[in-house]
Amino acid sequence: MALLKQWRDMAYSETANKGDLQRLWSDYFQKEKEIYAQLLKTPDKAVEGTVKELADKYEVELMTMVGFLDGINDSLKGPNPIEEMEEDTKVSLAFDKELLYKNMVAAGADWLYELEEWNDIFDEDTRKNLYREQKESTTVRKEKRVYPNDPCPCGSGKKYKKCCGKNA
Repeated sequence: MALLKQWRDMAYSETANKGDLQRLWSDYFQKEKEIYAQLLKTPDKAVEGTVKELADKYEVELMTMVGFLDGINDSLKGPNPIEEMEEDTKVSLAFDKELLYKNMVAAGADWLYELEEWNDIFDEDTRKNLYREQKESTTVRKEKRVYPNDPCPCGSGKKYKKCCGKNA
């Protein structure tokens, strides 16, 4: 069975004890934070290796590294083959800095996008702009509705119902 499926079965189990799942995620988030802190110290250095080598490098269990690779995949310059990934699959952690920051914001992972290592990558204004861009990209705006007795938006001076609304 592919490692990603094993990770997802374990991390998103419907039958697992809730306390065990909470401990798993709490432990995972702490280790994830530590890995990101190390990666962000040298953001332009492409870290590569097999899944097992990276797990050893960051001193985490194999499944934790699989979860990390699943989480960072959308922020990478080139995605890894995570669906069929095994221990000896070569992977890269070369990430797009802006995209990673925005994805952390989108995930609501304040413990990640507030890491102090970001201070050396982006100044405060850039971080605020990236944060705002991400939040605005998911905001749904409704167009103002035109009612029958409103002036027609075409500028004719007639009521909407007597002008463009006649054919609607």
